[in-house]
Amino acid sequence: MTTSTQESFLRAFHAASPAVTADAFGGARAADGRSSYEMLCDRVAGSGRVLDLGCGDGLLLELLARAEGRRLAGVDLSPEAVALARRRPGLGGATVLEGRAQDLPFADDSFDACVSHMALMLMGDVEQVIAEVVRVLSPGATLACVIGGGPVGGEAYDLFLGLLRAAIKDAPAAQRVPALGDRRTRSREGLDSLLVPAGFTPVDWETVAIDLSGPPEQVWAALSGVYDVGPLDPRTVTSLRETFLARAEGLAMPDGLVPCGMKVHVVTARLR
Repeated sequence: MTTSTQESFLRAFHAASPAVTADAFGGARAADGRSSYEMLCDRVAGSGRVLDLGCGDGLLLELLARAEGRRLAGVDLSPEAVALARRRPGLGGATVLEGRAQDLPFADDSFDACVSHMALMLMGDVEQVIAEVVRVLSPGATLACVIGGGPVGGEAYDLFLGLLRAAIKDAPAAQRVPALGDRRTRSREGLDSLLVPAGFTPVDWETVAIDLSGPPEQVWAALSGVYDVGPLDPRTVTSLRETFLARAEGLAMPDGLVPCGMKVHVVTARLR
């Protein structure tokens, strides 16, 4: 699958749902009370010039802006997401641009850190992405990413994935998502094979469980934001939703909340 095909799909998906990632993960927390966005903030706490690669609607940039004196920039493929980011009250001093990670619109040595939340793993031509990140970072800079790691197991996410796979199996080819990103960005070994030759240290890799539990409709809203649901026809999505909600009731705890969790990998490397 070509990078242009991947990017065309992502642009169309995020035109309809520009805040989908922040909606799903903004309120989700790990056992220590932090969101996956806050984990990235902590990984670059000492950095004064930070680039958000695939910044979406700007939630991570807004959190980063809480540290005074920072110079922030974000870039995203989606003009609709960029428009949302630019409207965030805390980002008046940030530079937020529509653009491709393979051709970053920034000068050499512009940043002390680069963060990326659930985005690097979606990018094609990843060697070029990494070359561009190296170009705009200063020596000693930090790269910190959150990468999806799948369900924790035995909860609503497993139920959802089973129903989704059945729906996709019966769907015509036109309603299926193209292969996105590069599989090497989804494993520790794969990332090391990409980053170390480019000048980074071997990655620090931490797997964290994120709690997405909530009322059934809230859990559905979070899970149904995945890319695979986007191309399905509305009738299929309605059926998927109704079946999920009916079966999720059987998973509900005494307080009425449906247990749901997923794993993310928090990855950090330093540019030598």
